[in-house]
Amino acid sequence: MGEQSRRNQNTPAAALAELRKRLSDGLAASGMDKTQLARRAALGRTTVSEAFQQDGPVPSARTVAVLAEKLGLPPDELLALRRTAATEDSDLVHEGESAPGKPIGQWEPHDLEVHPAGTAFDGLGVGGAPQPLPGYVRRAHDLVLAQAVQDAKAGQSRLLVLVGSSSTGKTRACWEAVQPLADEGWRLWHPFDPTRAEAALEALERVRPHTVLWLNEAQHYLGDGQSGERIAASVHTLLTDPGRAPVLVLGTLWPDYDRQYSALPLPGRPDPHSRARELLAGRTLSVPERFDAEALRSAFVQGKEGDRLLADALTRAGAHGRVTQDLAGAPELLRRYERGTPPARALLEAAMDARRLGVALHLPQTFLTDAAFDYLAGPDCHDLADDWPEAAIAELAHPVHGKQAPMRPATVRPASHAPEPPSATSPAPATTPALRLADYLEQYARATRRWLCPPASFWLAAHTHLTNPDDLNKVAGAAQERCRLQWATRLYQRAADVGSTKALGSLAVMREQAGDRAEAESLARQASDAGDPSALLNLATMRDGAGDQEGAEALARRLAESGHTIAVLQWAVTRQWAQSQKVTESLSSRPGDGDLRDVLNLAALQKWTEDRRAAESLYPQTLGTGDLGNRLNLARLRELARDRATAEAFARQLADAGNTFAVKRLAWICEKAGVTEGFRIDKWWPYGLDPDGTPTQARH
Repeated sequence: MGEQSRRNQNTPAAALAELRKRLSDGLAASGMDKTQLARRAALGRTTVSEAFQQDGPVPSARTVAVLAEKLGLPPDELLALRRTAATEDSDLVHEGESAPGKPIGQWEPHDLEVHPAGTAFDGLGVGGAPQPLPGYVRRAHDLVLAQAVQDAKAGQSRLLVLVGSSSTGKTRACWEAVQPLADEGWRLWHPFDPTRAEAALEALERVRPHTVLWLNEAQHYLGDGQSGERIAASVHTLLTDPGRAPVLVLGTLWPDYDRQYSALPLPGRPDPHSRARELLAGRTLSVPERFDAEALRSAFVQGKEGDRLLADALTRAGAHGRVTQDLAGAPELLRRYERGTPPARALLEAAMDARRLGVALHLPQTFLTDAAFDYLAGPDCHDLADDWPEAAIAELAHPVHGKQAPMRPATVRPASHAPEPPSATSPAPATTPALRLADYLEQYARATRRWLCPPASFWLAAHTHLTNPDDLNKVAGAAQERCRLQWATRLYQRAADVGSTKALGSLAVMREQAGDRAEAESLARQASDAGDPSALLNLATMRDGAGDQEGAEALARRLAESGHTIAVLQWAVTRQWAQSQKVTESLSSRPGDGDLRDVLNLAALQKWTEDRRAAESLYPQTLGTGDLGNRLNLARLRELARDRATAEAFARQLADAGNTFAVKRLAWICEKAGVTEGFRIDKWWPYGLDPDGTPTQARH
């Protein structure tokens, strides 16, 4: 190519002409026509035709790349020509002025104020690259948007303003809606410089056909004190001017602004938004705050198919449906943590460690304040003001996108049921304020702080301020796992002091591991006497594992004699001691204690059905009216023994007592045996039958 030719291509018009010449030469060499090329490139026929048309718009980068591939042309050279051609609109307007905006394909969604969703924690958008958008889940409002786009493509000017709270997906919905227009050669104009209102006023009259006017955060245009009404009037003129059709005007508004602009003034009062009200009438569209069931199903499908951002957001927002808010708020939450003041960071890290170690959702403020000290570096700790907790909490409670905040005061819903009567072991209700960590930061901490051990101030604050037995047990267990054994002992003891039998069991295990068997057994007996047999069973397992089978059996017999039949039976099955004579004798000597409905399943697990007499001996010899569950299990046991007559007898007894499941069982037994004559379920079930013959109330 000669030097003169290269210089000629440095102008937009020359570059566009050269681009179309190369495409035409390539099409001629391929032997295809434009219809065949459009089919092979999976592009619209209009899109392909306009790419070759001398007075058509500059084709999009995607169109050029696809056509280059299908025609065997060098894509880099053609894209370079396209970039030169697109530096200035090839469609000049009247008097040599260029139309505002640029082709849709040249816009990045984040430049149009679509909230970013990924963070470095997600492994996405690293190294300065644009953060990718998560998959898009279409909802009901997208259908209305799509119809407005279709109307615009058909030559009709349209305005649609999406109304919804922060981060509900309004701007993203607009971005997705205009994508079909990119390959149609449409431009998009986002007026924002020097201010939104000034930019709009200065160039609205130069908007030309096939332009999307992007009025994101439309309050900055329509609500401007000096220019808002003039902008509303100019947009109305644009929409009604047939010489500039079609255009598509898309905007977004928060509900408060929508109500403000649509409200009628009081008599005799000024009407500051009359033109905005007229412009918006019948042209707003509500965007819901939450995904409905159908949208959630679609999002879950996309997550399973590999969309990491959606899958991650659904782990936090899948229950309440505020998926877009979670996606939009995550990057800002992380930025607020990383750039927060030292006291705010210390509070957050104490909260992160508390949540990942198992403390409940609502974290006592006094606990976090005391725990935070060792998270501060020396100079930061010395510089603390007297009111540092209040200032740090206020900083963390300031919301980001989607109404989220790094940490905010917890809101406890009032009880919707009658309160339980107080007991000696139940913890006293919290009287101090509590804070709640943002779900995203909690998840971030579980991934990034998993190998970090909290400092001493954390364990001391937990021992001093936590009162819930579950919280104390979990923190004690975490201390034990991290070899903070003194703190583990103190925390378990604190949990035992507020009524946790589980803590007694954990202390017993620690004493057993330390070689103090007498103290271990004493603690385990305290737990057993309080109704928790697991501590003695754990000791039995430990002694069995150490080779002391006789000592283990002695503990098991002691539990069986004290009435913990099921617990010992389950333990015996897991230890494969089902045939242990001493244990089974202890079990058989105490039948009928509690509900033994699990015995049959455990017996079947160990193939006890081969010795049904032993299995049946575990049931009371005389069944009273309160033993319906035992009767049903015996009926099942006799079925296994192929003793249909006895099984049917037990089932009939239960049916006479009104047991729904026994009636179904009896029907199954009779059907299995081929007995149908003389058998009528409604004889035992007076409430009627469903069409399939099932007792009416059996399903409830």
